[in-house]
Amino acid sequence: MRLHPYHTGRVLSRSPFLAALAPVAEAHHERLDRSGYHRGTSGAELTLPARVLAAAEGDPAALVSPDVVLGHHTDLAALRSRIEGGADRLAYVADAGQSQHFQMVFAVARMAGWVPAGVEVTHVAFGLVLGEGGQRLRTRSGDNVRLVDLLGEAVARARAFVVDRALERDEPVPDDVEEVARVVGVGAVKYADLSQNRNSNYVFSFDRMLSLKGNTAPYLQYAYARIRSILREAGWADGRPQGAASAVVLGEPQERALALHLVALGDVVERVAAEYLPNQLCAHLYDVSQAYNAFYEHCPVLRVDEPLRSSRLALCEVTATTLRQGLALLGIEVLERI
Repeated sequence: MRLHPYHTGRVLSRSPFLAALAPVAEAHHERLDRSGYHRGTSGAELTLPARVLAAAEGDPAALVSPDVVLGHHTDLAALRSRIEGGADRLAYVADAGQSQHFQMVFAVARMAGWVPAGVEVTHVAFGLVLGEGGQRLRTRSGDNVRLVDLLGEAVARARAFVVDRALERDEPVPDDVEEVARVVGVGAVKYADLSQNRNSNYVFSFDRMLSLKGNTAPYLQYAYARIRSILREAGWADGRPQGAASAVVLGEPQERALALHLVALGDVVERVAAEYLPNQLCAHLYDVSQAYNAFYEHCPVLRVDEPLRSSRLALCEVTATTLRQGLALLGIEVLERI
């Protein structure tokens, strides 16, 4: 399966695709014209047939003349080109305000016979990012906020947090403070966005997303680093040592609960891919970390004898792997130490 997400015009303009789009769009226009799928009023303004409008539940699509490659025209040509290129699953990721637009594009493409059986075309809609006051997130001057500025601010705040915590503990500032700040800050912004149901608006808050408490990236990154510290102390930094007991014993309720969360990752990932809802993966990783905390609180790991010690260390190792892999699927890095 090849996933072809919808890209903005800025991205497309940097690729060879857009340069070749004009003739493709013109050819598509001519095919529709010959098929009678649109009719002209003045030769320039084109509307869609009533059945397309009913299917789309909207106003007529603004198809334009072949020398103007814009709007619906561009997206229809791009859709046809991607399917002819072998795509069998097209996910157009754009804000919910574009829903009617894509309903029309998909309806016309299906009527024209360009979407074969077995090919999925979907608009993956998402809500708005709001400021603390509940309005659309903007700068003080009213401009749109640039992502690079949000990431820069998050990294700066993460750096300040690491430095302040070291000073409070009367410890030296870590040599890798810049790397820690980058991983934590960027991860916090990504996770804050992906952990929300994409169909809903959400309020952007640096304080909340950088917190070490609750369903945040720093919380999960810290949980991972803490588990890795335990594994290093036990001599398991590179995996199960030779001669360690291999059986995993789930004698305590907390052990069984953690194991059930760990084996569920595959099903969660499949559901996320089918429904385009990454927040479900975020919720699962948070549940894993909560189950691990309960396990660690009630089940001593390093202070028990073999083979129970190796059994519980194995649960720690799989938990760390699950957190690392799950965060990697979200595009978020982890750290061995924080």
